[in-house]
Amino acid sequence: MTVPLVIVDGANVVGSVPDGWWRDRPAAAARLRDALAAVLTEGLPDLPGPVEVTLVLEGRAKDVPQAGNGVRIERAAGSGDDAIFDLVRGVAATRRTIVVTADRGLRQRVLAVGAEVRGPSSVPRR
Repeated sequence: MTVPLVIVDGANVVGSVPDGWWRDRPAAAARLRDALAAVLTEGLPDLPGPVEVTLVLEGRAKDVPQAGNGVRIERAAGSGDDAIFDLVRGVAATRRTIVVTADRGLRQRVLAVGAEVRGPSSVPRR
């Protein structure tokens, strides 16, 4: 059985906590990357682990390096939403796929191609 794929909208999840992330977007993205490592084994509140986690980064945050902690970084060439949609479209038909975002437009797009959606509070953010 294939483990579920959790795709995290990095910009949206980082932006959901007003902790000064805008002063250093790469550092905020790195903190999220590190916090997401726990999701690999623990899963989400309604989805037990193990799961695979892909963190989609865009803009100034996209150069955050892989950490070797199991969280895969996907660097969006343009829009992070478009990169997430492309990922979902490529796997949702054959694999349980969960997108973590609060973006309404993205939610609608990924639901239409078979993904599930959870809000930013479903993952550790620091």
